[in-house]
Amino acid sequence: MSRRAAGFTARRRVPAGTGGADLAGGDAEHFAAAVAALTAAFGDPTRRDIYLWVHRGGRPVTAAEVSATFALHPNVARHHLDKLTAGGYLTAEQGPPGTGRGAGRPSRRYRPSARTAALGLPAPRDDLVGTLLARALEELEPTRSEALAEDVGAEYGRALAGRIAPGTTHRSAHTAVGVVAEALTAHGFAARREGTGRSLAIVSEHCPFGEAARRYPHVMCALDRGLIRGLMEGLHGRAVAPRLVASRPEGDGCCVTRVAYDS
Repeated sequence: MSRRAAGFTARRRVPAGTGGADLAGGDAEHFAAAVAALTAAFGDPTRRDIYLWVHRGGRPVTAAEVSATFALHPNVARHHLDKLTAGGYLTAEQGPPGTGRGAGRPSRRYRPSARTAALGLPAPRDDLVGTLLARALEELEPTRSEALAEDVGAEYGRALAGRIAPGTTHRSAHTAVGVVAEALTAHGFAARREGTGRSLAIVSEHCPFGEAARRYPHVMCALDRGLIRGLMEGLHGRAVAPRLVASRPEGDGCCVTRVAYDS
């Protein structure tokens, strides 16, 4: 893949041994991904307080309850809850009909996710299993293996979007791409949104697929594209066509995926 990700910047990774942590290779990248995930989720003190309150309560809560408890506008409360959900720290579910803002509209409820039992590093991917699956796909004709990998990624992405925001498909493309980046960061990609208007991209500075991605980049990158496509379709509700223009497994400084979408 080309290193020419025109219009988007690639941030340099902090070398191992700096910033007070003597981490090398994949450990340093894993640590960077973990820091990015935690910063995105808990960088705001109000958001931290909301998370702790939900965690202590031991029951599902609504944005209206958070709004009342923390004296926030309902949209601001919902924004904090959605950030925590995209990061995997809360899970969202639809409440019974008639409990939401509109007539008959269910209210979304949030509860701590299983991940919160061990806050911190994104779960490492099993290189052995990943390599096995990628090797199996390599036995297929290349076009077929890529299509299969992308379909699997898209199916998982749509399911993940349903957990992040059940019943929601009206986000703007700009907002949806931001939520996708946060969800990818929670899965170890250290991703961020870049660009404006219809020129949007997701930049990932860490690949959680490890050796499997280096040995079988076309398969694992197809899985990544599918994951982004499924997340966007689930969150934005419209067709998207992610296009990878830079890839870490093929030597670029970061992965850059442009997101084209229907208006």
